[in-house]
Amino acid sequence: MSLSPVSRVALAAALGWSAMAGAAAAQSTVAGPQQPVAALDDVIVTGAPYGISARATTIATTVIDEEALATAPAASLGDLVAGLPGMRSTDFAPGASRPVIRGLSGPRVQVLTNGIGLIDASSVSPDHQVATDPAEANRIEIVRGPATLAYGGTAIGGVVNVLDNRIPTEMPDGVDGMVSAQISSVDDGWSTSGRATFGLGPIAINIDGVKKEADDYDIPSPAVSQRLADAEGVARGPGGTQPNSFSELESWGVGASWIGSRGFIGGSYKDLSSTYGTVAEPDVFIQLEQTREDVRGELRFDGGPFQKLTGSYGHADYTHTEFEGPGNPGTVFESDGQEARADLVQRTRNGWNGAIGVQALSRTFEAIGAEAFVPSSEIEETGIYTVQRLDRIGWGLEGGLRYDRRSVTATPLSGGSEIAREFDNWSGSAAAFIKPTANLFLGLSLAHNERAPSEVELFADGLHIATGVYERGDPTLDNETVTTVEGTVHYTADRFRGDLHVYASSYDGFIDERDTGAVFVDGGESFPIFQFVQTGAEFRGFEAEGEYDLWTSGDRVLSLEGAVDFVDAETDQGPAARIPPYSATARLNWTSTPFDASLEVRHVGEQDELATYELGTDGYTMVNLSGVWRPFPDKAVTLFAEGHNLTDEEAREHVSFLKDIAPLPGRNLRVGVSYRF
Repeated sequence: MSLSPVSRVALAAALGWSAMAGAAAAQSTVAGPQQPVAALDDVIVTGAPYGISARATTIATTVIDEEALATAPAASLGDLVAGLPGMRSTDFAPGASRPVIRGLSGPRVQVLTNGIGLIDASSVSPDHQVATDPAEANRIEIVRGPATLAYGGTAIGGVVNVLDNRIPTEMPDGVDGMVSAQISSVDDGWSTSGRATFGLGPIAINIDGVKKEADDYDIPSPAVSQRLADAEGVARGPGGTQPNSFSELESWGVGASWIGSRGFIGGSYKDLSSTYGTVAEPDVFIQLEQTREDVRGELRFDGGPFQKLTGSYGHADYTHTEFEGPGNPGTVFESDGQEARADLVQRTRNGWNGAIGVQALSRTFEAIGAEAFVPSSEIEETGIYTVQRLDRIGWGLEGGLRYDRRSVTATPLSGGSEIAREFDNWSGSAAAFIKPTANLFLGLSLAHNERAPSEVELFADGLHIATGVYERGDPTLDNETVTTVEGTVHYTADRFRGDLHVYASSYDGFIDERDTGAVFVDGGESFPIFQFVQTGAEFRGFEAEGEYDLWTSGDRVLSLEGAVDFVDAETDQGPAARIPPYSATARLNWTSTPFDASLEVRHVGEQDELATYELGTDGYTMVNLSGVWRPFPDKAVTLFAEGHNLTDEEAREHVSFLKDIAPLPGRNLRVGVSYRF
């Protein structure tokens, strides 16, 4: 279902009428009883619109809250979440790293902003940047695995939801905001960001901005790996810095909401521009521009079977231009689209929660230039879903069902008539859990998900310089389906807190890209030809986390944290490509009112289970030290510092296409300050 301009206005008007009706029913914008709100650090809204406690969900989740984001590195989204349980980064240059969840990336991982798709081209190629920056967020929620019925089949691997306050949902007490700045030694980088929310009568206004720059980063070894040098007989080079790894980004936004006692309606505008080196080629850089408009609203009901109606709409215009040297634009990728969703959240009755939702997407994608490896296409998608949860004192049930229709239309690059494909996808999940004691939660879930092929998997037909191969799609591909069984354990004692997720996924029609053995010759250089095919696949793995308080006295706590993750993936044609090896992290933490400190040791294993065209990666161990100081009693000012990769270890991310020509950054000292007001 395409959303025409008239439809946009109708949706915005409907949301506005709902919220204004709620506001008009109250004598004052702040009068009347408010709905009880659970602490944000305990409730996960991604995956279920009614929210679920992080300690009582069968879904594998991770949250990066506002306090952690205030002192986080000025990194891309993929690099920021890399190292969390089950998470890695595509590590395709500092400017273009996308999240990898349980070994899955690209179109299988949905990156959202406030529950709406980014409408960019980041899933088309690993050198395409995600059109959002973590510094814009006040919270990031991650759902690992396919239990994401609220977001459709493209979230078959998981969801990363970047939540901001650009459209305020509640009236601030005075002026609420934060400013932050930091510098880093490994890339001579600097970053500043700030946001503020204030009220004007019943209207709350938010302004925010981010600006950051970084030069080519230092590396602890030659850029070329020893494995590649041995395999192809090439020189490793001098090392020192990673060529063409610079990045610059500037983003600003403004939003406003009319807030009443029963709801709100708001809109926002955002402008993001970015320039970064591709690393894959020494003189190619990318300029990205995106403008975005969003509308979001909520109406809470006084009675009846439903608690509230929420709605959101986003439109984005995105342009990605690849330059082969200054002033020499090459291939251009453009994406213009809109997405809308509405959720009707049921009122909790006798432990029964639920929601019904609809979602619609319309997007036009264009690739223009000599190196366009995928044709321009039109994508339309509609979906309807429900998720339900019954929570009793000692047990409970969860379940959901979703139907999606997706259509993709394109004219092949090789010529011929237009091809239109339509896909009908059904996805469902069921889970049961028990709580034998107040401290123990045991869950078992079963999910069946279907994903339609992406435009790249269907229609690619050209040399893809970023990955160094000629990619060939298959317009006859069918739906990819996966059935996943996952077990969950949450345990909390006086001094110990732990989580365990164990999963096994069986794919029918897994869409894989495989070397055909043929080559494509361009300008005297040969490139392997890769073909998208469908095969069976099995993914198995686990993530375990634990924290134990070694010593406590008042607000002072010395604790030991640990985390381990592992994934194994086999297809009918052998090991799946770019699957991350296991990782294990140990962290000694000191927390107190004025000062926090952490010593972390992270080990990533060797990867020698390889697809036929892959080179392996060696294991590595990184040592990191960080500290946070709040010098004043009101905690408004925070000073922070981090020493990362203190031993200057050579490390290569196995999931990266560039792992054999670009190691991870070397030793880095990062210092910064944030002020909350």
